[in-house]
Amino acid sequence: MRSLALLLFGIHLAFAGTHSLQYFCTTVFRDMNIEKYIVVGIIDDLQFMHFDSDTMKAEPKTDWMRKNEGADYWNVRTQTVIGHYQEYRNFMQIVMHLYNQSMSGVNAFQMMYGCELDDDGTTRGYLQYGYNREDFISFDKNTLTWTAANPQADILKNQWDTDGAKTKYWKAYLESTCFERMKKIVNYGKDTLERNVPPVMSLLQKNSSSPVICHATGFYPKNITMTWKKNHEDLNEDVEVSETLPNADGTFQKSISLSVKSEEWKKNPDVYRCVIQHVGAEKDIVVLLNENNIKSNSASDNTIVKCLVITTVVIAVLAATVFAVKKKLIVCRKCREVNSSNLTGYEFPIPIHFLNYIFTSDNVNS
Repeated sequence: MRSLALLLFGIHLAFAGTHSLQYFCTTVFRDMNIEKYIVVGIIDDLQFMHFDSDTMKAEPKTDWMRKNEGADYWNVRTQTVIGHYQEYRNFMQIVMHLYNQSMSGVNAFQMMYGCELDDDGTTRGYLQYGYNREDFISFDKNTLTWTAANPQADILKNQWDTDGAKTKYWKAYLESTCFERMKKIVNYGKDTLERNVPPVMSLLQKNSSSPVICHATGFYPKNITMTWKKNHEDLNEDVEVSETLPNADGTFQKSISLSVKSEEWKKNPDVYRCVIQHVGAEKDIVVLLNENNIKSNSASDNTIVKCLVITTVVIAVLAATVFAVKKKLIVCRKCREVNSSNLTGYEFPIPIHFLNYIFTSDNVNS
């Protein structure tokens, strides 16, 4: 315990800010044969590794991982991932038996595990399995027990609770090994992962009857606070906050809209203001709501607004598509939340077109 505390203390001193390391393993079986197997590694909100059963290779997804780890490292990672094939097949056989299902048809499961380190030194580790639309079982490293999400998982829980080697391995991984790997990877990508880039802010409005959108983009890290204020008081009504979305360059964007009649704020200029707080900015970024700060009147400004609207629509369509697919899929709740929030930020654990093909009412074993 003392060595673990010293390890985490050292990691805390070495790092700036909050960091997380997560792995998502998605395995799709057809008639007990692995049809698709993908592993994605995420450091903070950036994909750094990827394995696909089509290529049978673990590969770096960032220049700094490619630069710091050579062929031997990736060969070992490839063999490690491939080595889990039989383990996953055995798992599927047990689970399908618990559900009294036949071995035919399409079935799948996801495994998600990782660790998080907050800037105050608080640590977390988690391991969770999902099977065909539902959470299945998760590990509690504090009690060294497994938590069943449904009656079918109770039998497996009882077996795993008595498997000392398994619980010992995962406790050590989630409390020590994971943080060691996190430290190593963050050090590789320190210039990228620990940079502070302030947001670029704009006020957008499609037309006089549309909400006013306070849009922040190009910022890093992901955490940001955006509020609308009236006479320096926070507004909670007529305000809608969007999700934080990734940009193609690894930065993020977010918006907060205000639904108030144009006549109201035009008669009272500078009463309304959008306030942004971000670690990359030395002080609060404040933009007053008045006609001079609104981008909507010129043709070029209309292009900006249209681009934002199109981007929002595209993301909404993708999210709707994934949601529809996932009603037929196995993604566990926490996996689903992470996948949705980072949809455009890295390669989806299973390509959307592939999901649309295999996860239909005719194909999935219900």
